[in-house]
Amino acid sequence: MVKVKFFAALRERLQCAELDIDSQPSDSVAEIRHRLLQQHPSWRRELLDNDVLCAKNFTFVDLQAAVNPGDELAFFPPVTGG
Repeated sequence: MVKVKFFAALRERLQCAELDIDSQPSDSVAEIRHRLLQQHPSWRRELLDNDVLCAKNFTFVDLQAAVNPGDELAFFPPVTGG
């Protein structure tokens, strides 16, 4: 099981703060995202946005990063500042 969290405007658009999803030891972030889209097809636009960032256990990762059961993934829009 992997805990998936959504932050900021992404959380608001998906109307979901967090959920748990089954995982296999050989999964990647892309595979977890694919599984999320299978369960929630209406999230396609938001999760496939090239600007959406992902962190695994509080460290930025790309879509090829390995995900292990017990990890925490966080998806969020790009950080902006002023």
